[in-house]
Amino acid sequence: MIRYIRAEDLPLYPRLSDSMFRDRAVQFRDRLGWPLKVDRDGHEQDEYDALNPWYAILEGPDGLHRGSMRFLPTSGRTMLAEHFAHLCDRPVAAPDIWECTRFCLAPGARGGAGARLMLAAAQFGSGMGMAQIAGVFDWRMLGVYRRMGWSPQVCGRDGVGRDAIGAGLWQVSDSVTRSLSRAAGMAPELSALWFRRAAAAPQARAA
Repeated sequence: MIRYIRAEDLPLYPRLSDSMFRDRAVQFRDRLGWPLKVDRDGHEQDEYDALNPWYAILEGPDGLHRGSMRFLPTSGRTMLAEHFAHLCDRPVAAPDIWECTRFCLAPGARGGAGARLMLAAAQFGSGMGMAQIAGVFDWRMLGVYRRMGWSPQVCGRDGVGRDAIGAGLWQVSDSVTRSLSRAAGMAPELSALWFRRAAAAPQARAA
C-alpha cells in the first residue's frame, strides 16, 4: 500500500521508517556514490528531513519500505532553492508548488514500484491542491516519464551525457493521475482512498 506520513509521525511506523532511511543510504551513498552522511543506525537523513516534510512511502506486505519520496512546500526551504538554483532562470517558490526529493527504491523492488511511486506523487499533489511538483532529475529519466505519461516542463539542465541533471515542473491534474494509475496497474480509487485516510489524520488537519 501507499502511506502518506508527516515526519513527526514516522515514530508510529518504526519498521517502515527504519527501512526507508536504510534503503536511502544503500541507494544514494553506496550505489550512486553521493557524499552523504549515514548515522550509526545506517540511516541517511539530511537537514530537510528535519523540516517536518511529508513522505509518500510504498509499504510491502511485510511492513517494510519498497520505495519513497519526500515533499516540502517551495514557499519554505528546499533543495532546489538552496543547492540547484542555477538550473532555473527564476525562483521556484509558490504555495501551490511543492518540491519532491529523495526518490528511492528499495533493493530488489519490483519493476512496478517506480510507477506506483509516481502515482503517489500525483495523488499527493492533487489531494493537497498543488498546481505543480518541482524536482531535480537524472536526464536519462526523461524517456521514462514520457512513457508513463507525465513529462516535466524542463526548467534547465547542467552537464552532458550520463552525468546531466535537469530541473523540472510536473503539472498536477486528474488526467495525469488516471494515466499513472494505468501505468501502475492500480485503480485510481484505491490511491485516492489511501490519501484520504492520511488527510483525515489529526496531524494532516493541523498542517
